[in-house]
Amino acid sequence: MPHRAAIVGAGHTRFGALAEGPRALLRGAVEEAFSSIDRGVDRTAVGEVFLATLGFGGWQIGNSSTVLSEEVGVAGAPTTRVENACASGGFAIRAAVGALATGTADLVLVGGLEKMTDVTNARRRYWLGVSGDTEWERSAGLTFAGVYGLIASAYLDLHHLGREALAEVAVKNHENGSLNPNAHFQKRVERAQVLRAPRVADPLGLYDCCPVSDGAAALLLTRADLARRYTDTPVYIDGIGAGSDFLAVQERPDPTRFRATRRAADEAFRSADRSRTGISFLEVHDCFTIAELLALDDLGFTEPGAAAALTLSGATARTGRLPVNPDGGLKAKGHPIGATGVSQAYEVFRQLRRAAGARQVPGAETALTHNVGGAGATAAVTIFSAG
Repeated sequence: MPHRAAIVGAGHTRFGALAEGPRALLRGAVEEAFSSIDRGVDRTAVGEVFLATLGFGGWQIGNSSTVLSEEVGVAGAPTTRVENACASGGFAIRAAVGALATGTADLVLVGGLEKMTDVTNARRRYWLGVSGDTEWERSAGLTFAGVYGLIASAYLDLHHLGREALAEVAVKNHENGSLNPNAHFQKRVERAQVLRAPRVADPLGLYDCCPVSDGAAALLLTRADLARRYTDTPVYIDGIGAGSDFLAVQERPDPTRFRATRRAADEAFRSADRSRTGISFLEVHDCFTIAELLALDDLGFTEPGAAAALTLSGATARTGRLPVNPDGGLKAKGHPIGATGVSQAYEVFRQLRRAAGARQVPGAETALTHNVGGAGATAAVTIFSAG
């Protein structure tokens, strides 16, 4: 399908343990998205609405997408809920671009939402587990931290690595998060602090894991040829790719490679007609520190195992040659499941408009977002440019 579209407005709440309920979070993100459009827009111009959410805690599993249209004054527009675990946001953006390509709408609203902190720990573990393989992994007692711990052990052993690169991912992303007023964690950490932290799922420690967060993000998208009706500084979606793999990690030939990411990246670069050397910065799905290393390998920016050396060299820092997660990533910014992929695009929107403040990536002209569901079972990759 054609992939060229444009983001003309974007909004974002604070991520963290928040007092607001789901409706208020959605309303806050969407109000900012509409107010960010330079020339304003009548809300009745929204022709279609997509809501990315897991429905964590069961607050509104059925027909939750209609809540988005109700809360922002576009009731009556067609609404669709997109649920692909932690990749829901990336797939909702993909669906929105598809709707624009069909001509059924000229302006599309995408929201991402999760309210995760208002349930008990037992309920939280249940809802976090439903995105993995319930028949084998969950019945064997594996948590997501446990699955990624096993993957990390295999990766470090295969490539003869220590934990230093994992710790550097945490240090870097906490540094970036300290510059992001929307981040869940806005505090720097030291490598020694990361390495001596209590273990969660060996070799992963406390600072190797993203937090459980509440939050919402929203985007307003239109066709590329209509973008300047709304703003002089649109951010263009040049290419989108998606892929999937076996849900259970034990069914895959190599647990240290996410084939869904590789497929999604290849499709995105092919559809955008761009090379990897032309990307200014990355927003990758670092739910655990090992996931950032996997992403660099699977997206094709490093050879298998070489992401550790790249990270330790400082190249992935905000001012390095390939900045990764300038907003703090899931690790520091937070991970409200349905909002994450939309939040990544929000960061791209801010960066490519030179509006990211203290965390601005110097000279950013292009970007890539990478949004993963479960332990690599689904992935969406999107490529953006400033013009």
